[in-house]
Amino acid sequence: MAGVLQRFEQRLEGAVTGAFARAFRSAVQPVEIAAALQREIDNSAHILSRERMLVPNDFTVELSPTDFERLAPFSGTLATELTTLVQEHVTEQRYTLTGPLKIEFLQTGELSTGRFRVRSRTNSAVTPVRGQRMTETAIRSSDVVIEVNGMKHPLSPPGVVIGRGNEADLKIDDPGISRRHAEITLSEGEAGTTVTVTDLDSTNGVVLNGHKVRSAEVVDGSEIRLGNTVIVVRMPVVS
Repeated sequence: MAGVLQRFEQRLEGAVTGAFARAFRSAVQPVEIAAALQREIDNSAHILSRERMLVPNDFTVELSPTDFERLAPFSGTLATELTTLVQEHVTEQRYTLTGPLKIEFLQTGELSTGRFRVRSRTNSAVTPVRGQRMTETAIRSSDVVIEVNGMKHPLSPPGVVIGRGNEADLKIDDPGISRRHAEITLSEGEAGTTVTVTDLDSTNGVVLNGHKVRSAEVVDGSEIRLGNTVIVVRMPVVS
């Protein structure tokens, strides 16, 4: 851990000149943020198997208005160096990531100068359905939309198979998801569109609104958990 932080400081020293150096005289120091990121990763590590531990890949560093203002002009450089540090730590500890690393800075009035907070989450890389139109028009005109890691995917009958393998329609690179994990089926009827989620004999099962299910109907706002990924179902009412 010390080695990773030392390399981070050495790289940052090469970039810190003039205004950049003055900005870092603020109460919050980059090395403090770096150490906090490492602690967040270690404390959030989730055991997948005897040799694999899943850690977050999406981080938000919340800063006071004063610290945010001072560091904002250099946030890109700092985020790049922090990303390198996190990747080195993940590699050294042999952790598992489910998607690309992301670090962003956010201003919050809840914190006083010199105080900061790190929030993290696991966002798996998602490959949209081949040939699917992801435009706003397609999303607005769809009767059923699912949200995965903030990305909206319009669905149409008969539905989609979700999994980690290439044979899945919607591929999610989550180690807790089976190659063919679940199917979301759309059926058109006189009463409208019925949406059903079915477990395809997955290893970890399907959890719908906190309850493990084999097959169940979903409604607007339903949350489907597959592995470490939460899928939200949206069924907007078209007037």
